[in-house]
Amino acid sequence: MASHRLLLLCLAGLVFVSEAGTVGTGESKCPLMIKVLDAVQGSPAVNVPVRVFKKAADQTWELFADGKTSEFGELHGLTTDENFVEGVYKVELDTKSYWKEIGISPFHEYAEAVFTANDSGHRHYTITALLSPYSYSTTAIVSNPSH
Repeated sequence: MASHRLLLLCLAGLVFVSEAGTVGTGESKCPLMIKVLDAVQGSPAVNVPVRVFKKAADQTWELFADGKTSEFGELHGLTTDENFVEGVYKVELDTKSYWKEIGISPFHEYAEAVFTANDSGHRHYTITALLSPYSYSTTAIVSNPSH
């Protein structure tokens, strides 16, 4: 129970940092940003491979964008306002390779978040994830873009 509270506290802190503004590249106008925190080390999860898929008309997943998190645990510049249209998207974090890189054998192969974007008009999305070797938690911050 105490570890669950600690995870929720860490995730709440991550969301607070997200609301405070972007760190690193300063690309706050990016319509889709990923933030990842390592709950074991209490630090940003660096070099986590990220793939974003968009659901096609035939219900298959097509690769939309990919990259790795920065030294701040963030990934900006995945798409543009013009390309990030209404649809169902899946963010997949390659947690297995991340944990293996730091010498930990994880339970999950990957963590994912599937969501519908821009169905109520154009929005900006920050998908945040809190990782541990045997669990993960995700949340999203959805905001109206400021021009």
